[in-house]
Amino acid sequence: MPDRTIEQSVTDVLRRLGEDPEREGLVKTPERVARALEYLTKGYSENPQTVINGALFVEEYSEMIAMTDIDFFSLCEHHILPFFGAAHVAYIPKHRIVASASSPASSRCTRAACRCRSG
Repeated sequence: MPDRTIEQSVTDVLRRLGEDPEREGLVKTPERVARALEYLTKGYSENPQTVINGALFVEEYSEMIAMTDIDFFSLCEHHILPFFGAAHVAYIPKHRIVASASSPASSRCTRAACRCRSG
């Protein structure tokens, strides 16, 4: 359920921009924006350790492991605009590996790590 405070704020912004929030094309915009912001920031409440835990395996493997094309997204903290891309991670395991099928979990952790930061 979208946050009513965010919805009201979006309605206020629309009014300040000279728009009519009751106009047919904008009636549901505050709710859509609230849902979008909740989705884009859901990593804030996720614990990366919990997300990855089910994908960690003990393995005596010491060669480099690469996970590529891990989708990520976050918000620019300066403009509150979304950005997205693909991350590539390589690591040399020390008795534990992250299963490659866990890319969605890695993506969720990336969101948690990105928070609302920009470069």
